[in-house]
Parts: sequence; structure tokens; C-alpha cells
Amino acid sequence: MIHRFLIITLALSLMSCSPENNSPVSVTSSIPKVEVYSVLYGGTKVGSTKVTIDGNDLAIDHEVNNNGRGAKSKGTLTLNDQGVPLAWTIEGVTTFGNAVDEHFSVNEGTASWKAAAGEGSASFDGATAYVSQDGSPYAAYIYVNALLNDDDMTMPMLPSGTLSLNKLDELALTGNGETIDATVYALSGPNLNPAYLAVDTEQKLIAFMSPRFALLREGFEEEDTRLRDLAAALNAARFEDIASRVTHQYESPVRIRNVRVFDPVELKLTEPSSVVVSGGKIVAVEAADAQGSVDEVSIDGAGGSLVPGLYEMHGHMSDNDALLNVMAGVTSVRDTGNEMDVLEALIEKIDNNTLIGPRITKSGFIEGVSEFSNSTGELAETEEQAVQLVRDYAARGGYFQIKIYSSVKGEWVPAMAAEAHKLGMRVSGHIPAFSNADQMIEAGYDEITHINQVMLGWVLDLEEDTRTLYRITGMRRFAGLDLSSDKVQKTINAMVENNIAVDPTMVIHEFGLTARNGETRVGVQDYIQNMPIGVQRDAKSALLNVADAQEDAEYREAFDKIIETLALMHDRGILIVPGTDLGGAFELHRELELFEKVGMSPAEVLRRASYDMAHYLGYGEELGSIEVGKLADFFLVPGNPVEDLKAVKTISLVSRGGDFYFPSELYPEFGIEPFTNAPNVTLPVTD
Repeated sequence: MIHRFLIITLALSLMSCSPENNSPVSVTSSIPKVEVYSVLYGGTKVGSTKVTIDGNDLAIDHEVNNNGRGAKSKGTLTLNDQGVPLAWTIEGVTTFGNAVDEHFSVNEGTASWKAAAGEGSASFDGATAYVSQDGSPYAAYIYVNALLNDDDMTMPMLPSGTLSLNKLDELALTGNGETIDATVYALSGPNLNPAYLAVDTEQKLIAFMSPRFALLREGFEEEDTRLRDLAAALNAARFEDIASRVTHQYESPVRIRNVRVFDPVELKLTEPSSVVVSGGKIVAVEAADAQGSVDEVSIDGAGGSLVPGLYEMHGHMSDNDALLNVMAGVTSVRDTGNEMDVLEALIEKIDNNTLIGPRITKSGFIEGVSEFSNSTGELAETEEQAVQLVRDYAARGGYFQIKIYSSVKGEWVPAMAAEAHKLGMRVSGHIPAFSNADQMIEAGYDEITHINQVMLGWVLDLEEDTRTLYRITGMRRFAGLDLSSDKVQKTINAMVENNIAVDPTMVIHEFGLTARNGETRVGVQDYIQNMPIGVQRDAKSALLNVADAQEDAEYREAFDKIIETLALMHDRGILIVPGTDLGGAFELHRELELFEKVGMSPAEVLRRASYDMAHYLGYGEELGSIEVGKLADFFLVPGNPVEDLKAVKTISLVSRGGDFYFPSELYPEFGIEPFTNAPNVTLPVTD
């Protein structure tokens, strides 16, 4: 349904990184200047931003159209002579259609604002920057410009927190027939990660860039790959530095004492035990009072629970996601759509211990060519090209499955599926536009991605185009759906008979269908106060625009119907796999809670997210349980997740193949307040 990097890289970069910038601060020209920027995602132009500058007044017109959706906004902005916003309005829609009506103003020393997350006010001294919630990527330049006019390049921000700027690099960029000098900065404060921007010698914006997304001054589009590669390198350098400081690799065996081990076969915790790790594997599971040897590292589990590493089955991995998943106990991820070079390079760095990350199972992403094409993965214009892409993925090795996307023609799928199966790969995906789940099961699917992709076939006509927001807004029609009807039972029977799994991504549907502006969405309530202010504000924003009380009720009933459908599928023995399409980590914890609503006990949920997924992906001999001889992938929590699944949210230790991490050491790097303390570690005494 929704790609992690449209919601996070694009939707968070475009929606919540809050940018809206590009003008020098004290402009005195009486003739308005117009600056135009291209929006590129994965090298494809998907929109533009036009900035009109008239002295200290700016007008910002931003539009994106990618994969049948995109943010659109018009903003007006007045700056003081330092470049700090004095007035700001933004109107438009977010990536998935939520209305934007944001206002900021200063009156007699008081700043006031109103945005999707709510409203507030604070005293204003002229040197505090309001950070917009739904500005375009250009907004980041507004803050950069103001910070460049500040002596120490730090500044308080509203609603709270601190903005800071760090100079990273200098380079020459070519565009519009000239070569100009540029400086690259990292802007930090509102979100988990810094934003990277390049400005010229006149302090004007040239580029806002991330590894997959770029906003580039018109005429400099040829620098897109270079600048995105630079952003990737800067990202990698940051995460490599973090990894070098927080990864604990012990030369001696490690004994985790006084823990109760979750047994996914017996669905219970063991009696207090000690678990010994050496050479990346579990070498002993012994009594809690076992003495061990004098050369061991001893970690006091303090009576907590040791749980096998979890699986995120619907990820789109990046450096950031990789690290945060491990800290959340997610030691394995199935990546369901990524650029080959991005994913394979990331896996190599994780395997080399350069970056912290989970074990990644690869999916080959295949999309058709259309005006709604997703810019992720590989594109095919014909059936022959689509089948060849299946062969290409198989030839690269290590691809567990292919994932078919919405613009692939349904009539191509039998040939694609046959080739994938011949080459030892499974077939999963969206239901192609103008097709339904019944047809794709017959064509050779092994797994269906997103529960709405199954259910839309019960409520939409085949002519209704699910490459558009219909695949989201059409879920309103789930309200009142009769699950005993012939069309529903036909699909469920076909899934049972053909052993079709479903990757429902319940948490993203909960977000889309139940989140409302001004209310902290239910899926993040247990941890959101530990997050940076930008993340907290985003948690109070709806994904969709909800027009009235009737629409509100229909969307909420639609989510209830999703849960009811999955409960029916679970009762019928259909395998439901846990994935988020929201990056995993904390979001996966919520996904697992929703499995309880489907009818599983906490112990059954833990088994599904560890042992069952290890076996489903073919790693059951090495992973999925804490047993002698298996890889040391597990995490420690103070509480008892068999009694209360929420206990998995307070992780004090993670082992990924015998590399040990204490999340409390790492979270401050991202502006996250730790959830619990690290356990006591005693090193062996050496002469």
C-alpha cells in the first residue's frame, strides 16, 4: 500500500522535516525574484517548488506527484532581518490528502501558531525560529539561512527544542552553464536525523538532499545523483561513527545471568537461567546460578525476560531504519522494495560491521510503467521485460521473492510468477490495478501485500483505479461489509486452499483510518513523549483528510472491519505475517499489539514475530529461538511480555550475532529519551 520511503523519506521529508526555504534574509530589491527548484525522487522528477522573493516576503508554491499521490502547498512568509520567520501561512494537502492550514504570527512579543498537531503560543524575542509542521522541503533553508546569520549557528525553536547547524563539506556544482562554489550543512533539531542542504557563496539554496530525495535549483538537475550520493555518504559516516562507539564486541564469552527465556514452542518463559554467547552463537543455556568461568563477561539480567529477535516483514531499509530496528529488538527484516544498489550496499556494510543493522532478506521490486509508477525498484513496459526482471533478480542471488506493484498489468503475472517459481523465488505484491485478489491467487501469488489490497476487491469495481488514492480512500467502503458474503468467502477459501499468506500492515491502516489532527495517534502513545518535537507533532497529524462526522465514522468502522477480517483469516489458518511499512522498530511493537486484536495471546504473537517468521523465510535452523547452536539474536526487557506485550517496548540490551547494544547509550544521538537503563556489565579481571 504505502512505501516506507514515500511516507518516511518523502512524506517525512516533504511533510514533516518542515522545510520551506530559499531566500537571503535582507533582500532590499523592489523587483520580486523568482527561484525554481525541481523535486526528484530516486532520480525521477516528481514535482517542483517555486519561490517568489520580494524583500523579506516570500511566496512558496510546492507540488509533488509521485505514485499517484503527493503533497501540494502554497505558503507565504515574512522574515525579520536575521531571517527568522515573523509570519507564515501554509495551505494545501499532505502526501495522502490531509488538509494543510497552518498559521504562524508574532504580535507584541508573543508568537502564536496553529497546525495539524494543534496550536500554541510563546514569548518571542526575534531570535527564536518557528519550525513549520507541513512546510515544503524549502523550509529547511529558512532555518539554515537564519542560523548562518547567528554567531554560534544554534537557535531556540518553536514549539520547543533547539536548532543547530554544522558545516560538513565544500564542493563545486555545475548548472545553468556555470560552476559555482557550494557549502554543505547539516541541520539538526526537529527530527531524529539531520537534514542536508547546500548553499552558494551568496547564502542561497542550491539543494536539499537525502539518499533518495532531492530539491535542486533549476538547471542543476544533473547534480542529482552526485548530491544524493553525498547525502548517503554523510548519512553513512554518521551511522558508522555511532556504530564504532556503541557496538560492544567482547573477546571473552558473555554470560547473561538471571533471565527467564521465552520458549516459542512451549509459549512460556523458562525458569531463571543463564545464557552464554561466544563466537556469535549461543553456546549454553544453564541454570541461573551456574558459576561459569573466570574469563567471562557477566551481564546481570535482573530477572528480566530474554526474547528471540523479532522480524519486521515489510520494511524498506535505510541506514537509519536499520539501526533503530536493532535497538527495538528487531534483528531481522524482510525488505519488500528498494533500489538494488541501495539495498545491497546497505547489507554489505551491515555484514562488515560498518553499520548497525538487522539481517535483511531481499525482495525484488517490479513495477509497471504508467503515469502512477512508483519510483522505487525496477520498471517494465512489457510482459517480456517484466519476466526478464524476474530473471535479473534471481541472477543477482539472495532474493527470497519478487514483489509486484500496482502498475504491473495483471495479465503479465502468470508468466512472471511461473518464472519466479522456476527460479526458486516466491511471489508477493499489491493487487495490480484493474485486477482483484482472486485473479492474482490464480495467477500464482504466494502472499498478498497489505490487507486492503485483498479487501478492495470486495468493494471496488474493477474499473476503479487503485494506482490512485482510491486504494486508501476506497477503504471507507469496508464499513458495513458482510464477511459472510459469497465474494468474501470465495477469496478466503482460495487463500486457504492455495496456502496464501497475507502481510496486512495493520499499523499503517490504523494510522490512515483512525489518526486525526490534534490527537496523538494510538499506535505511538506509549513512547511519543520520549521523541523529538518534530516526531511528536507528526504523531498528532492525520494521514488522510476527514471531511465530516460521517466520513470519520466510516473510516473508523473500516479499520474495525479490517481487524474482523484478519480475525476470520486467522481462524481459518491463513498465515498472517507482522510488518509495518512504516520503518519497523517502535511501529512493529504496535503491529504486534494489533495481532492480539486478531485473536492471538501475547505468547503466540511473540512466536509469530520470531520463531514462525524464521521458519517461513527458511532460517529456522539458525534463528527464531534461544537455543544452543543458534545465532545469538535476542533482546532483554525488565518485564514479562508473555503477560503484557507492552514489555517489549522497554529494551535494555540487544544482541545481534553476539554484538551487544544498550539502547540507552544510543538513543540520545537521535534526541530520544531512553526508556530504561542498561544492565550492569562486569568485565573479567585481567592481570
